[in-house]
Amino acid sequence: MLRPCVIRTIPRPPPELAAALAEEGVATVHEAQGQLGLMHPAIRPLLPGARICGPAVTALNHPGDNLMLHAAIEVCQPGDVLVVATTAPCTDGMLGELLALSCKARGLAGVVLDVGARDLAALQALGLPVWARAVSAAGTAKSTPGWVNVPVVCGGVTVRPGDLVVADDDGVVVVAREHAGAVLAAARARTAREATIRQRLAAGELTLDIYGFRDVLAARGVRYYDTAAEAEADAS
Repeated sequence: MLRPCVIRTIPRPPPELAAALAEEGVATVHEAQGQLGLMHPAIRPLLPGARICGPAVTALNHPGDNLMLHAAIEVCQPGDVLVVATTAPCTDGMLGELLALSCKARGLAGVVLDVGARDLAALQALGLPVWARAVSAAGTAKSTPGWVNVPVVCGGVTVRPGDLVVADDDGVVVVAREHAGAVLAAARARTAREATIRQRLAAGELTLDIYGFRDVLAARGVRYYDTAAEAEADAS
């Protein structure tokens, strides 16, 4: 393990790539990369309706101490997503109104916390997109050194500095920076397919026929009966 440190420079994918993935959304991106990278559903949005994507700046803190969160804000650039983790489980309110104001002033796209946040009403009024494991008024110390811009585990997913973090009302998904272009292409293809399917559903077709699920049911021995009595008689 590295000694406590702040790494100032990280690789960042092109901003237009992040913007395009944000438009696709978490569910589509998750499916497009083989159902990988989705954080635990306990990481929930505190500002409903927000949709973001940006390169991760990571802060690894000790439980109950947010010193490195303060340090991480300094190296963030506009459009970044600050990802906050701890060395052991913690739900203390590591981000509140004042730190959120600092994040917004520096142009961050949002903050993802595998810990708690507090000052909920003020955060929502401020309009900074935040995803957090908990809402807790518990305060934190600012004394224990940790790490900025090292790989962390947030919501059960490994996040490296510069990986793209997509977040919306469905949760948070992480896209490895080197795969972002391929994931975007797969997401766009999925969106195009779904547009056609949406038209067919609106016209009255059933998912059973569109996706071929009738064959799946038959292959697994599912039978159709007109009445429950017929099913019971066949089972006897």
